[in-house]
Formats: sequence, structure tokens, C-alpha cells
Amino acid sequence: MTLLARLDRLPLSRPHYKLLLIGGLGYTFDGMDSAVVAFLLPSVKEVWDLNNGQLGLIGSATPFGFLFGAVAAGLLGDRIGRKKVMMYALAFYAVFSVIAAFSPNYEIFLGARVLAGLGAGAESAIIAPFLSEFVPAKRRGWFVGALAGFFSFGFVAAALIGRFVVSASPEGWRIAQLITALPIVMLLWWRRSLPESPRFLLTQGREAEAEQVVLKLERDVERATGRTLPPPEPATLQPATETPKVNLLTALRFLWSRAMRRRTAVIWTVWFVITFSYYGFFSWIPTLLVERGITVTKSFEFSIIIYLAQIPGYFSAAWLSEKLDRKQTIALYLTGSAVSAFWLSQMDAPWSITLAGAVLSFFLNGTYAGVYSYTPEVFPTWIRATGTGLSSAFGRVGSILAPTIIGLSAASLGFGGVFGLTTAVLGAGVLCVLVFGLSTAGRSLEELTEHGAAVSTAEEMTK
Repeated sequence: MTLLARLDRLPLSRPHYKLLLIGGLGYTFDGMDSAVVAFLLPSVKEVWDLNNGQLGLIGSATPFGFLFGAVAAGLLGDRIGRKKVMMYALAFYAVFSVIAAFSPNYEIFLGARVLAGLGAGAESAIIAPFLSEFVPAKRRGWFVGALAGFFSFGFVAAALIGRFVVSASPEGWRIAQLITALPIVMLLWWRRSLPESPRFLLTQGREAEAEQVVLKLERDVERATGRTLPPPEPATLQPATETPKVNLLTALRFLWSRAMRRRTAVIWTVWFVITFSYYGFFSWIPTLLVERGITVTKSFEFSIIIYLAQIPGYFSAAWLSEKLDRKQTIALYLTGSAVSAFWLSQMDAPWSITLAGAVLSFFLNGTYAGVYSYTPEVFPTWIRATGTGLSSAFGRVGSILAPTIIGLSAASLGFGGVFGLTTAVLGAGVLCVLVFGLSTAGRSLEELTEHGAAVSTAEEMTK
């Protein structure tokens, strides 16, 4: 009986849900910190007399940091372990959020937001591949989709902070950033009890440690369910142990090898499309509402409604990921996003904008639930964190470009043109995933990645 067969036969129970909560809270605080920036823009614009180009740079600062954080997290996660990266990234992000709160000028604020984004990006990139390695194949789509759903709680919290803290006083924008950093202390304490991924440990030849992790999880599940564990499925493949040293060069060579380039191209394209659209929308929606004659306070209230729509978007997609398969779910929610973006481009009244924006929010975040489930499934264990990190990083190129492009072109394109552009980008993503995407539902991580041409390519690179 292999360790991974024992791990994959465990029914979801309290120990898994504890991992879901701990990882999910990380996503909540990441989402809260990145989303709150949109509500700071009107305040910092007034404090430092900034133009739209400078505001666009602030909107791009966090995703710019996310890009480098995601790359670093992936490479380090496959070398030193998933857990260590999560812990250090979280502390790094909290420190620079506090520095941003006390910034005396625009330049220091911008730099601190970049570095806070680096820490948040590193953490965001590692959580999904890390926790996906604990979950049985039959429930992995729901679990990782629900895990990503915790982002929505962070966005709702950011909207509430924007409405009740940022707009309450001239220093509200500083207080808001301190609030986003405070829960980190509790989360760091929680994460001291996190185990390292047994799949990662096996790739490092640390079988005894992997055995201890699996044994403890088995005991915890038995205690939680009060039942004898089911027998394992036969012939579970083991992750490859003869693999290249993970660095940026070997990672890119492998990901764009003949065996892997189709998977890589699809997942990178989907990440770019969804992240460009998402950040283009959420970074600018409060400011665009203000420019259409809505007060700052009212725009924040409308934003709360739009952000609340994220919650059913994430969790409905998490449920559908196991019913329809990940790629069909992604295509369905991307299509809904494209239709909603076009609808939004035709709206003029505040409430019609809010309604269309809420529907767009529902579908964009549902797409993310599918993408977070899908990405770790297409890469082998030895390079799973790096593959996920690089995919996320490529997506962050879209998030860097989107706020600046929209900020600089809103005057010429207008409100409708901005979201017409978003519609076209989303439509391209639908075609890509439907035509070239991989079906993954119900298949173990090893079945998807640890045999055939992909392993042959990895073995060839070690010679």
C-alpha cells in the first residue's frame, strides 16, 4: 500500500476542513489587502494631488509585486517546501502593509505597495498547490475551488473597510491598511501546526517524514469520522524522484517542452485573460462610478454589492468543477463574464451599472475558482509549485497592464469602450480553454502528471 494511495482514500473530514480554513484565511487577508487599494485611490489622489497615470501605477503596484512573489514562491516551494514559503511570505506582506500605512509621500507608498504585493503574491501562489496535495481526486475540484472562494470574503471586507473606515476620516486610508495587516498575527500562530506536503517530501526522498504526516492524518480522520478507513485504490503512481534541480531555466525548459507546452500555453492564457479582466474591473470600479456622478460614499456602497456577488460566484463554480470538469466550468464562467462585460458597457444609470457589475463579479470570480483548481492538476509534483507560480505570474502581467491601460485610455474609450475591450479579451479565453484544455476531474494528480511523455522529458533533463 503506497503512501499516496493511503492519502487519497481518506474521506474529507475535520482535518481537511481545518486545512481549508487555515489556507482560506490566508486568501481572505491577501484579497482584503489587494482589494482595499481600489478604495484608497480617491483619498491618496487628494492627499498627494495625483493624476490618473499615477493612480494607475498605484493600481498596478500590488499586481506587479504579485508577479515576482508568485515566481519566487513557486521556485522556493519546490526547493525548500511549501509550508516555509507560506509562513515567510505572510510575514513579509504584513510588514510592508504597515509601512504603506505610514508612508509620508507617494513614492514610498508606491514602493511599499509593490513589496506588500510581493509577499501576498508569494503566499497566494503556494496555497492552492500545497493544499491540493492533501485532497482525494474526487473532491479536489470542490476543495480547491472553495479554498479560492475565501478571496471573496477579503474583497467584501475591503469594501466594508472602504465604506466605514476610509471614508470616515482624512486618515482613514492609513487606518485601513493597518487593519488589513492585523489578522496576520493570528494566522502565523495557526500555521505553526501545518504539516508539510507528503507529496513534496517524497520528491525530496524524505519518506520517513512523509510517512509520519500521512499516519497522523489517518489517525485524525479516523478520530473525526468515528469509522474505519476505507481501503485504498490500487496502483496509485508515485511522484517522480529523479528530477532536475528546480530553477527558472530548468522550469521554463520543462514547461515549454514538447510534452508540456500545450498545457502550459492554455493555463498561462487563461490566467492572463481572467487576471487582466479582473483587475481592470475591480481596480477602477469605485473611481469610474465617482466619475459618473456618484458620490465616493455611494460608490463604496455599490462596490459592496458588487463584491458580495463574488461569494456565490466562487462557491457555485467550486461545486460545478466536479460536475462538469474544470475546463468546462472555466469556459462557462468566462462566457458569462464576457456577456456581463458587454452588458456593463451598455449601462448608464448607477443601479444598472451596479447590477451588471455584480453579475460580472459573479462570473469572474467563478472563473477563478475553476482556475485555482485546474492549475495545480496539470503540473508534476516536483515542479507543481513552480508551474503554478509561473502561471500566476504570467497572469499578473495582465493585472499590471489592465489598471494602467484603463486609466490612460478611459478618456478616449469611455466607460463603454473599457468594458467592450474586456469582453473581447474574455472571448479569446473561452476559445482557448474549450479547444485546447485538459479534462482533469476525478483523476489523481499522479495519473495526470507522473507518467508518459512528461516524465520522460523530466528524466531526459536530469542526464
